Amino acid sequence: MLGNLVEVIAGLALLIWGANRFVLGASATARNLGVSSLLIGLTIVAFATSAPEVLVSVFAGLRGESDLAVGNAIGSNIANIGLVLGVVAFIRPIELKSTTLAREMPALLAVSLLTVSLFFDTYLSRADGLLLLASLVVVTFWLTRLSMRSAAQDPMRVEFEAEIPADIRMPTAIAWLIVGLAALLFGAQLLVDGSVAIARAFGISEIVIGITLVAIGTSLPEFAVTVVSALKREYDIAIGNIVGSNIFNLLAVIGVAAVIEPASLHPSVLSLHIFVMVAFTLALFAITYETRGKGRIKRIEGVVLVTSYVTYIAYIVMQNV
Repeated sequence: MLGNLVEVIAGLALLIWGANRFVLGASATARNLGVSSLLIGLTIVAFATSAPEVLVSVFAGLRGESDLAVGNAIGSNIANIGLVLGVVAFIRPIELKSTTLAREMPALLAVSLLTVSLFFDTYLSRADGLLLLASLVVVTFWLTRLSMRSAAQDPMRVEFEAEIPADIRMPTAIAWLIVGLAALLFGAQLLVDGSVAIARAFGISEIVIGITLVAIGTSLPEFAVTVVSALKREYDIAIGNIVGSNIFNLLAVIGVAAVIEPASLHPSVLSLHIFVMVAFTLALFAITYETRGKGRIKRIEGVVLVTSYVTYIAYIVMQNV
């Protein structure tokens, strides 16, 4: 058991560090190739911060542990909104100005509802996975095309330009890209191995481990980016990172898992977890689209999000331990 716990801790550490290096290398490489800052932020950075979830999904699927992959995706989305945004909003209320986010929010809601509709037959088929991956391409293309049209007036563009490194030479950027990817691959394998072993030792289902331990761990890169962005008052990056990551989690993480290993869904997914995820998504949508037209996540709303998340996790733990 101690060895499995060490595997989990080492895997999480490698995922966090690897995600940071992967984001640095990927964004610097793209910038050196002349890709615009806004496009890098909306695509490469969003994907890179979701790389831990994607790779955990790949290894879980290859091992036949589809519940772990699905739990990781759903749990990460819940953690990103309830824990990450909640904590950040409590530390510093988040103000939203970007027109890009006005398009990403409905897209996240639509993606969440698409995922729910595919879950209703309690089985994730390879066709479902291909549909999710195809939707990822369509949504990414649509969002980036619309965003680039308003790039000149979008405050998110200025924030990305300030954050994406411009002084890293191409060999160094590629080196960090490779090192980061290697760390992510190794960390994901360790995390999956250790988590599955712990779940079996305690008689806990993989879906619960995925929603709690693995989801919180793989959400740490998003937490780091969001906190740093909020402290720098780069609020649009802070919430844009969460929204983009959640879209990638549903379409890429679950899509990859279904393509690799089609499987039946755990009963608790449809009876509880997927609806909790939709509820948090709707709450985020409602908070950021106030009737008075002020895009702002207040401190009290952050407290409510965190409290709701802690209550949800406590309920899961009490029901399964």
